[in-house]
Amino acid sequence: KFLCTLSYKEQIKIGDKKIRRDSRPYWLKKIASKLNVRYVNRFIRPQFKNLGKGPVFFKPRYIKLFGSNISVGNFPTFISAPDDYIQITSWDTGDWNGEVEIGNYVLISPGVRIMAADRVVIGDSCMFGHGACITDADWHGIYDRTKVVGDPKPVILEENVWIGEDAMICKGVKIGKNSIVGARSVVTKDIPKNTIYAGNPAIFIRNLDDGEFTTRKDFFKNPIKLAKDFDLLDRYTLGQNSLFGWIKSIIFRDKSH
Repeated sequence: KFLCTLSYKEQIKIGDKKIRRDSRPYWLKKIASKLNVRYVNRFIRPQFKNLGKGPVFFKPRYIKLFGSNISVGNFPTFISAPDDYIQITSWDTGDWNGEVEIGNYVLISPGVRIMAADRVVIGDSCMFGHGACITDADWHGIYDRTKVVGDPKPVILEENVWIGEDAMICKGVKIGKNSIVGARSVVTKDIPKNTIYAGNPAIFIRNLDDGEFTTRKDFFKNPIKLAKDFDLLDRYTLGQNSLFGWIKSIIFRDKSH
């Protein structure tokens, strides 16, 4: 089952703020969720070397997987979009045997690209903002431009790393536990744990206090209760929606749809 059943454009009030309202009736959303699960199990899961339990896929049709050495742990969340595919590549052809190893509880946003000709390792609870890119290779030789891949070097992200929107993590980089990379940064050198780096090239911004983090692992510590809580929220937010109202919302769009 998917644990996180909220629609990507569902309206939830948080104070005075709102995001897009989901006009579907509760029962229709449940049918859509079950079809989503079937689609993932039939077309997406077989493409992974390993995919753990409890995966959450928003719009799984817009995920591209290349290569046979892509492994993902338990309770990952993938959010893809028609104009921003998620792309994960393990270059395991010829003399190359690239591997992508993604841990538990990881969040991957639209437009994220992860590419490995050698090895990309992503620890538990890491989060990737929209359009982030992680690569362990140049994909051409520096002097011999016909040389496929070039000279790859492993990339390692330790537990609870947060990569900002459109950031680029280059080959040979290791990012320490809990660290943050700012939006649109380019990282070419190692980043120590519990720090914030940003810029092009990324430079030190400040330290983070150790031991004060609540991670995605904490969020999923009781998955059965979490699933029930999301279902109750769906019943509350979608309970008054009707099939006619949903069809009307598709035909007559306004600011809330």
